[in-house]
Amino acid sequence: MKRTRQPAEPYRIKSVEPIKLLPRHLREEKIIQANYNVFKLDAPDIYIDLLTDSGTSAMSIKQWAALMLGDESYAGSTSFRNFERVVKDIFRKEYVIPCHQGRAAEHLLFSVLDTKGKYVLNNTHFDTTKGNTQHKQGIPVDFPCAESMSAEPLPFKGNMDIEKFEQFVAEHGAGKIPLVLMTITNNSVGGQPVSMKNIKEVSEICYRNKLPFFIDSARFAENCFFIKKNEAGYAQKPIKEIAQELFKQCDGVLMSAKKDGLANIGGFLALNDEKLYQQLTELMVIIEGFPTYGGLAGRDMEILAVGLEEVLDYDYLDFRVDQVRYFGEKLIEKGMPIVEPTGGNAVFIDAGKFLPHIPAEQFPGQSLAVEFYREGGIRSAEIGSLMLGGIDPNTGENLMAARELVRLALPRRVYTNSHFDYVAEVADRIVSNKEHLKGYKIKRAPEILRHFTCDLQPAEAVMSPVG
Repeated sequence: MKRTRQPAEPYRIKSVEPIKLLPRHLREEKIIQANYNVFKLDAPDIYIDLLTDSGTSAMSIKQWAALMLGDESYAGSTSFRNFERVVKDIFRKEYVIPCHQGRAAEHLLFSVLDTKGKYVLNNTHFDTTKGNTQHKQGIPVDFPCAESMSAEPLPFKGNMDIEKFEQFVAEHGAGKIPLVLMTITNNSVGGQPVSMKNIKEVSEICYRNKLPFFIDSARFAENCFFIKKNEAGYAQKPIKEIAQELFKQCDGVLMSAKKDGLANIGGFLALNDEKLYQQLTELMVIIEGFPTYGGLAGRDMEILAVGLEEVLDYDYLDFRVDQVRYFGEKLIEKGMPIVEPTGGNAVFIDAGKFLPHIPAEQFPGQSLAVEFYREGGIRSAEIGSLMLGGIDPNTGENLMAARELVRLALPRRVYTNSHFDYVAEVADRIVSNKEHLKGYKIKRAPEILRHFTCDLQPAEAVMSPVG
């Protein structure tokens, strides 16, 4: 039976930011000028921006108040101690290293670990994690569970395939695996959560084989909410206790706190290995900053200290996840196939299924993302062969994504349900015209993380050499 959405957002609006829908002819001009890459569009030219949930949250009154408490001392600031206390409490690690965002934490970690020619294992690498691994000449290997490709609305489709993971470890040995990562929630397979059982199974295998086990915790609170709702034995546990149990299973944590930190900038590494901590902070002084600020202002750390506690609130998470579900159901009603069940941060449209006449090498997800902007001023993100494919730097193989998806990410506490009703109306218009959508080809692209800065053109256009 179809569920209705919750009656209203669990907050009141205290300040507003104007947005404007450009006329269609201007949107046509803007996307051409951007070489059909939505990352190159300017923010004022966007009406509803669903490109990412990273750094786009609306801050609470407590966070705005905390901003004024920022201690900007270069070393040993009060703001760092507040931030450190909260991170230690939730993530259960001895050493805390602030970073200006998640990819900075990845860069530090992969710069210190010996990854050259070795395997970094993950349930599924997301783009920057994969990019940082490859930049250090490591080999990213993914073990998404078989259920991740199922059309059934299974509860933990973000899990790691334990059998394949354990077999790979047995075949290659610990000496060829400097790091095992678990990404929660699993963004690349549709923002799907990972079960506590799966995390404990991975932890046990890592412990037995003496493999460092880290968790990419960008959306940890949303993952813990799904554990509470869908995994036996957790219904009565507070979100914070679930998080503490989860992070006891790993050796370290890296986080882009621009997601479940409810902040516009910031991240961290947290770990128990003192020797690794010393190596990381020595490098950090060179490239990020002193160990007690790490590229962040004191006010940023104060905001994060509040946000990391606010995100554990059940009522906030209940509405957040339900709003994503509501949005997903509206898109299904209009005829767009999505990854089900919806996760905690976005709705993922299966563009490959929606646009079967566009082959994967012509990026059907990018075609749909361009059309959302052209038709309604909406920005989204392709998560398919443009983002996750490319040329493998180690083998030269032309890689394609497992699925061609478009992610409509929901900034936290930013848009109301009426905004998502509008997006659904635009989707309805796209559905009625989908057979006319065309694919795209790359004109120019960098070797790593090409989707951010590449130039594209319609597939039928004359191709230029790739630079």
